[in-house]
Amino acid sequence: MEKKDEELIQTLIPHDPELKQYYEEHVLLETQLAELNRKVYLTPEQDLEKKQLQKKKLSGKDHIMKLLEKHRTDSGASA
Repeated sequence: MEKKDEELIQTLIPHDPELKQYYEEHVLLETQLAELNRKVYLTPEQDLEKKQLQKKKLSGKDHIMKLLEKHRTDSGASA
């Protein structure tokens, strides 16, 4: 995610529980993927888990980006 998106997320999290949930899940998935990426060799089960985590992370990021776009649109309309 871009730095400006991260900054916007941090300002919106206290006011948007849905965004907070998706962002916290995103960070958790990032941590889990980093752990798998540190391994020199992945078992077939770990490889499958890694692919599932990547898909889940991407889906969550798409949802986060939609929420951010909604906030930008809403704040632009009220400006």
